[in-house]
Parts: sequence; C-alpha cells; structure tokens
Amino acid sequence: VQLQASGGGLVQAGGYLRLSCAASGRTFSSYAMGWFRQAPGKEREFVAAMSLWSSGRTYADSVKGRFTISRDNAKNMVYLQMNSLKAEDTAVYYCAAVSGLGVHTVDTEYDYWGQGTQVTVSS
Repeated sequence: VQLQASGGGLVQAGGYLRLSCAASGRTFSSYAMGWFRQAPGKEREFVAAMSLWSSGRTYADSVKGRFTISRDNAKNMVYLQMNSLKAEDTAVYYCAAVSGLGVHTVDTEYDYWGQGTQVTVSS
C-alpha cells in the first residue's frame, strides 16, 4: 500500500488542523493505521493508532483528549483531527500502515509509511 499524507500547515496555538492520509490499493481495510510525528532534533514518536474497522483506538498521553484518529475504508482514507494545538505539537506528521489485527503503537511494527506533512504551531 502507498500512503500520501496531507493537511499540514501553520496554525496559531489553540487552533486546529485535520490531517489526511490517502492510501492506494484495494485492501486498505486489512491494514491497521497509525500516526507518528518527529520534531526537529527528536526521535519519531507515536501519536495515535486504530485497528482495521475502527473498533480499537489509542492515543499518546500528550494528545489524548485533543486529537482524534478516524478512517473511512470506503474512501481509503485515515484522518487525524487535531484540536487545541500547542507549540509542542510542531513536527512532521507521518501516517503508517501495518497489515493485520490489533492497534500498534510502535513504529517498527509498521510496514508502510507516507512522506510526512509539516505541522507548525506558533505560540
């Protein structure tokens, strides 16, 4: 599967953005999906993940209550709604896919990655 992330940009603290990730292929519904981010000088970190049919979702503590992951299997899309953005959310955001069941929070478990989209939150 090929992934294309979009929707990043510059936003003021307290604002919101919705990231989108478009997936190619006819078997999108067989992939668990995740979002990760990497800030300058830092390691890539987990943000949010969900299972095949949205039955399971999990979030990093730093974004819980502010971010929401969702997917539309009919459109081969996964989304990350980001509200109440903070300066520390500034990073390149990546969507990722892994075949099979479960909710995956470790980046090395993922097989496919999008190219990343920049999110910058000004304080």
